[in-house]
Amino acid sequence: MSAETDGQGRLYIPKEVREKYGQKYHIVTYEDKIELIPVADDPLAAVREAAGELRDASVDDIREDIEEEAQEDAREKDADR
Repeated sequence: MSAETDGQGRLYIPKEVREKYGQKYHIVTYEDKIELIPVADDPLAAVREAAGELRDASVDDIREDIEEEAQEDAREKDADR
């Protein structure tokens, strides 16, 4: 998909893209390109949603889950050798 800016530098984002990603974007600039990152209407709600079940977990519970996953990964790597 491509788009052009108008005479005042405005970029028109197609309706289907706006409906999917929303109206607000961060503009990230690189040496050779730019990137539009959608911004949630309610960023805090988006973080809570992304956290899912972790939201109600204690730090100790999260640490224990991470340690269990690391041990499982180590066992799988040992089994592959």
